[in-house]
Formats: sequence, C-alpha cells, structure tokens
Amino acid sequence: MAAVDDILQSYRAPRKVVRGFLARTRSEPRALSILLAALIVVFVAQWPRLSRQAFETDVPMAGPMMGTALALGATIPIFYLLAALAHVICKMFGGTGTFYRARIALFWALLASAPLALLQGLTAGFIGQGPQVTIVGCLTFAAFILIWLAGIRVAEFETGDA
Repeated sequence: MAAVDDILQSYRAPRKVVRGFLARTRSEPRALSILLAALIVVFVAQWPRLSRQAFETDVPMAGPMMGTALALGATIPIFYLLAALAHVICKMFGGTGTFYRARIALFWALLASAPLALLQGLTAGFIGQGPQVTIVGCLTFAAFILIWLAGIRVAEFETGDA
C-alpha cells in the first residue's frame, strides 16, 4: 500500500517522494523493480485498446499483446540511456547527483504517471481513437514530465542525503 500512497503523494509533492526514495540505502534491485513495475502497469493499460483492436479486426489478441510486451521490454535499456543523458545534461549545468539518483527520478516518474496511462488505455478501449485519447495522453505525458523534472531537481541539484 505504501507505493500507492507514494504515487498519490507524487501528484501533490513529487520532490518529497523522490527525497524519500533517495534517503534509503542505494539499491539497484529497487531501481529496476520500480522500472519493471511501471512497465507492467503500462502493459496492462494497453489491454483495453488491444481488446478493442482485436474485436474490430477479428485478429487474435495474443499476437498484439506479445508484441506490446516485447516492445515494452525493449524500452528498458532506452530508459537507462535516457536517465544517463539527463544526468550528463544536469552535470553540464552544475548538477552534483549520481547516475543512480537520476535513474530513481526517471523510473519513479514513470511509475507515478502509470495510473494516468491506465486511464488513457481505458479511454482508448471504450471510446476508441479520437480527441479524448489525445487529451488524456497529453495529460499523462505532462504529469510524467512534471514529476520527472521535480525528481531531477532533487536528484541532481539538492546536495545531501535527503
């Protein structure tokens, strides 16, 4: 239940949540598990859209689901590279954080914005493609960016352990 509380608090005080993660002992398995949890939620969020697509085209749902799962799995190294790029850019602007701290900020932003991805998936599944899905997608992306930027600010520009 603590993860749900942290996700909800990320919409009110994202820097406080990231500070809490960074105050804990450094743990690579924790960082990877945050990323994997986010990707699993995003995968589940695709099910309504895939179900609608399978119904409309009479194509079995297993193929598109497997393709979506493999595509999300392939994004894992991309997220590590994105965190590294953000870390290097922050270093150029005086950031004092570490690569681990940048990863936590990015991975947490993904997990914290995942409930909105669920909403986007439900919208795509029930309504289909249209302006509603675009609006929810933009809101999801904006939440991700805002939480990530707040996390990067803590991870790279706030000195100290907390």
